Amino acid sequence: MTEKRFSRATAGHVDHGKSALVKALTGTDPDRLPEEKARKITIDLGFAHPELASPDDLDMRFNIGIIDVPGHEDFVKNMVAGVGSIDLALLVVAADDGWMAQTEEHFRILTHLGVRRAVVALTKIDLATAEEVVEREVREQLRESPFADAPIIKTSVLSGRGLDRLKTQIAREFCSLPAPRDIGKPRLFVDRAFSLRGVGTVVTGTVTGGAFARGNSVLVQPRGEQSKIRSVQNHNRDIEHVGPGMRAAFALSDIAVATPGKDGVKRGDVITRIGLGSPDKNVDLLLQRSPWTGPKRRALTNGARVRAHHGSGSFSACVFLQKPNSSDQEETALVRLRFNTPVFFFAGDRFILRDSSERSTIAGAVVLDPNATPIRFRSEAQREFLQMRAQAPDDAAVFVSTQLRRDHAAKRPSLLLQSRFSEAEIAAAVNNLAKSGELTLLGEIAVETNWWGKVRARAIKFIDAEHAAHPEQTGVALSKLKSELVSMLPMPEIFELVVAELNRDGFIRHGDALRRARHRPTLPPELQTAAARIRSVLVATNVDPPSRVQLAPDPVSQQALRFLRSSGEVVELNGDIVLATQRFEKMRDSVIAFLRKNNSAATSQLRQLLGTSRRVIIPFLERLDRDGVTRRIADKRVLAKRS
Repeated sequence: MTEKRFSRATAGHVDHGKSALVKALTGTDPDRLPEEKARKITIDLGFAHPELASPDDLDMRFNIGIIDVPGHEDFVKNMVAGVGSIDLALLVVAADDGWMAQTEEHFRILTHLGVRRAVVALTKIDLATAEEVVEREVREQLRESPFADAPIIKTSVLSGRGLDRLKTQIAREFCSLPAPRDIGKPRLFVDRAFSLRGVGTVVTGTVTGGAFARGNSVLVQPRGEQSKIRSVQNHNRDIEHVGPGMRAAFALSDIAVATPGKDGVKRGDVITRIGLGSPDKNVDLLLQRSPWTGPKRRALTNGARVRAHHGSGSFSACVFLQKPNSSDQEETALVRLRFNTPVFFFAGDRFILRDSSERSTIAGAVVLDPNATPIRFRSEAQREFLQMRAQAPDDAAVFVSTQLRRDHAAKRPSLLLQSRFSEAEIAAAVNNLAKSGELTLLGEIAVETNWWGKVRARAIKFIDAEHAAHPEQTGVALSKLKSELVSMLPMPEIFELVVAELNRDGFIRHGDALRRARHRPTLPPELQTAAARIRSVLVATNVDPPSRVQLAPDPVSQQALRFLRSSGEVVELNGDIVLATQRFEKMRDSVIAFLRKNNSAATSQLRQLLGTSRRVIIPFLERLDRDGVTRRIADKRVLAKRS
């Protein structure tokens, strides 16, 4: 027996029989609160759990989590909290009332949230005076919507008419629905949080995007508190793991339920796996205004306060329009929401905007950039970034491409991590863009190819300019090159990639410097006279050379001396004494020969051997010690390695 799991929610005007229909279909009364019993209306979310057999496949069953939502206009925020993660909507319309105000609002909310499949239950059909007329009116309302072809089933909970047919139709819809997506990024939007004696903190919600298992470490967003799933239930049954489309209850460790004045887990929070991103106060999105033109339509102005309904939460935010003077009649707009507190979104999430008084639905929204804090919203780069994403909000390749066009580089493991795209979808997009040449892969970092070319060109131009300006230098200091490029680089790791790339393409790295392979240090004309003088002085005074200050008393001579040292013509013993390289090598070879013959020698013996002064011999022998030629034992020198 194969079992598939889906979630379904009711929608429709108050008193059109949603809860009664759920009870008739499942045997469970979803109205659980005393106030709901007393007032005979649904106030908060209710839940039921039917199992349906496939009408076309005897080996297929459906495990369904039903969420019953309130229909009264005062409780729309609770309605939105229940329909954010559903696979199928049961739109309920009473035959005696027809299409009403909250029918319309719920219908628009379902559309904005991306729900694409629905079954319409025409309830109280025994009270209709003209069944076919009511059905035609409902069909007309559905026209030009994602639910234009939705089946309409006439029902009565009093007589039982149409209930079996409705069950069969719902099962048939689930037969043709693909299984809820598993993108490896599970979330559970908390719709209830409470404490049970002997169990502790419990949260419930519908799982979306991946799987949770008992023992998983999780984060409670947006506060980022870490917890652990101690146990998992699905419809009161203890199980080991839950996947997309399943209702779940988690017992969480090390976290309390929120109470007045005390932080803790509550409705509106999101349970996620660790490492799926972070919340933010600034979110950029595509706003899709509701076409409703009735008296409840509110203008959306720059700076307006709104309520954003995402998942099971409701959050206060301020609206900033990309085009501040855009007409409110435009159906779509690019918008930044600035929230009072950070909110956890994925790129691609859909949610609802309502006015600050919670009296009307303004629009639906699709998240284009869930972490927009450091980005200037009205900059040309961000405008282009958002426009391209808005045209293809479900295309992973577009999201990868726009990310790299704007940011130039990204680490592959974190690229679009906080999005509704799976790792496989992102990897495929990256590989295809690499094949087309739009991006270049440098190990774990992906870079935009055009930008990468500009970085390389700037580095090469700078190195060539330094070679021309300072031909006496062996190469360009890496610190100097980094300072030249730092304003272009979005992350520090890129610099080493630039150096490595140049090192493979006609450049050579020597320690902390980089040069063209064909570059050979040469003295510029203004240094040649000073260099010639230094050479002649060192040759004439090779037994007891002058001090460094005497040898190079002015800046030009000092620069010439640095060149002679870097080119290997002179050897620096210490900060005061410099020898011609040939003289240094002869002195070294004489010491080696003497020590091979005599095994050891005192400093005075070696000074006499070389015919030099104590001023020179001490730093000379210390230099040989540093070079590993000799080794000092007490007051004598021996060869460090005998051969």
